[in-house]
Amino acid sequence: MLEWIGRLWGAAMVALLTGTGVWFTTATGWMQLRHGVTVVRLTLGSLLHPRRGDAGDVSPFRAMTAALGGTMGTGNVAGVATALVAGGPGAIFWMWVSAFFGMMTKYAEVVLAVHYRERAPDGSWRGGPMTYMRQGLGAPWLAVLFSFCCVLASLGVGSAAQVHSMASALESSFAIPLPVTGLITGVAVALVISGGFGRISSFTLGAVPLMSLFYLGCGGLVLWMNRQNLPQAFGLIFRCAFCPQAALGGAGGYTLARAISLGVARGVFTNEAGLGSAPMAHASSSTTSPVEQGMWGIFEVFVDTLVVCTFTALIILSSGPLWQSGLNGAALTSAAFRLRLGDWGGQVVTVALVCFAFTAVISWAYYGQRAVEDLTGGSIYWVKIYRAVYILVTALSPVLALDTVWKISDLFNSLMALPNLLALLWLGRVVTRLTRHYFSSSRQPFTSAGRE
Repeated sequence: MLEWIGRLWGAAMVALLTGTGVWFTTATGWMQLRHGVTVVRLTLGSLLHPRRGDAGDVSPFRAMTAALGGTMGTGNVAGVATALVAGGPGAIFWMWVSAFFGMMTKYAEVVLAVHYRERAPDGSWRGGPMTYMRQGLGAPWLAVLFSFCCVLASLGVGSAAQVHSMASALESSFAIPLPVTGLITGVAVALVISGGFGRISSFTLGAVPLMSLFYLGCGGLVLWMNRQNLPQAFGLIFRCAFCPQAALGGAGGYTLARAISLGVARGVFTNEAGLGSAPMAHASSSTTSPVEQGMWGIFEVFVDTLVVCTFTALIILSSGPLWQSGLNGAALTSAAFRLRLGDWGGQVVTVALVCFAFTAVISWAYYGQRAVEDLTGGSIYWVKIYRAVYILVTALSPVLALDTVWKISDLFNSLMALPNLLALLWLGRVVTRLTRHYFSSSRQPFTSAGRE
């Protein structure tokens, strides 16, 4: 059974996810390149001149941090190291390639989520794959399938897998017992998610930028100390991207196919482009432009994969032959930090991993809740039951069998991605029409279908 799950979440899924990104890249005229300056101006540039909104509005940046909190999990610290060891340095190049095309998959998801969103009873915006499947495709059964798989995936990859990794790291670095971490995390999650998306987005608005700057700041210090080795690290990545056996002398059994497979998979799975999770957070934004919010989706992929994951990879590769020492995952990343920063370098990695994992748990709680609302017609009763189950799973996760958790999580991630990718490709003409309209000479805002 678990072997079958691995095949489902394997080469075919990676090809479908990457192919979708390639299609949207060409259909929009390579937007991430041609309009890169506009993307930067309307994302990072907008933070210098924030727009005033009504009280209670969720700003585009705030919605993006909630989405980014869900994508920046343990994979940014441990997953990159695992891909590097298993696929060789060339896997990092293919991770960059998948992120480049994944930007447009995420862009398309967000554009459709905002375009087809609807008003919740409390007046807030809500949307996601389930709304564009129902309203855009006219396929409510597909929305039900997506929502059902999203609920189960939130309990697996969104909670159990993240908390297990967090607890293991804390036990290793600070000797904190696994059950204690589970209990404290469960209480903390309960306090945050009980306030709904408003409290969740407020938490991620502060936590995501701070934890990113903390990790990048400490990682930047390590890279500065390793600066003489950086040209060699980049050279290794590019040489091994196309001919790993020749570049490494056949060491480690690396092949081109394995480098591509693991690199693309890591790029796709770390930023969740095509999975359908992040658009649920983006749809809550107060923006009036689906295209401009879609640009925040591009920015999200850029930060998650091309910045944070690349930092992790370069820190490891610039630390000499450490990546061939037999260490793997978070242990390898910690060893690279300790090499330059001493014992507290390992603690830096643990703190970063805990922060990334906890924000992922918080954001995925919202995704699961949205799916429950969609399945039950917005029933508060079922939402409360879901929250209770989510908190319980969070508290018990450290003592669960991690391998089984990941395998089952991968299955439901696949089953989330499949209907979402079908919907994206079918509604691709809507994305291209909205994009062309936005970048036309008139530059008039294109109103979302859900706007009143």
